[in-house]
Amino acid sequence: MKFAKLAILAAAIAAAPIAASAQEAGQTVYGNDGNPIGTVEGVANGVATVNTGKHMAPLPLNLFGTSEEGPTLNITAQQLNDMLDAQAAEAEAKLSAALVEGASLVSADSLPAGMVQSIDADADVIVVERETGLVSMKREHFVTDANGALMARFTLAQIDSFTVGNDAAGSAE
Repeated sequence: MKFAKLAILAAAIAAAPIAASAQEAGQTVYGNDGNPIGTVEGVANGVATVNTGKHMAPLPLNLFGTSEEGPTLNITAQQLNDMLDAQAAEAEAKLSAALVEGASLVSADSLPAGMVQSIDADADVIVVERETGLVSMKREHFVTDANGALMARFTLAQIDSFTVGNDAAGSAE
């Protein structure tokens, strides 16, 4: 009877997917086509960051399998890069829609941070009007939140430190 239970347990273990092994920086990750997807740059908090050569892809460890070559993903390098390209394009479209003159701005800690006063796309200067003065930022300093609202990549305290009186604009470089 014990032998039968052991045989069933062994069969179940053999059929179960192997746990992720992408736990060391420098490991090459392979796709379901057997070709390399990229290299693990680091692992933290259950997420491996894979450098595909085009993107830095944060991927949960539970997505990884193993093979004789090393860690694997059930996707090809092209498919992963295409998905990341689509996500980046979607984020850029949302930012373009939200980053307009008159838009309300919240800080990275979700506090009201002012209103976009002007945008000079050529100079990459966005001036934000605040109750306490003005602050200039670059486009890269903005994202959208889960609701599509304009958000700065800075906390309110950081924005406060960049803000100067209404006669000149501070800079968040």
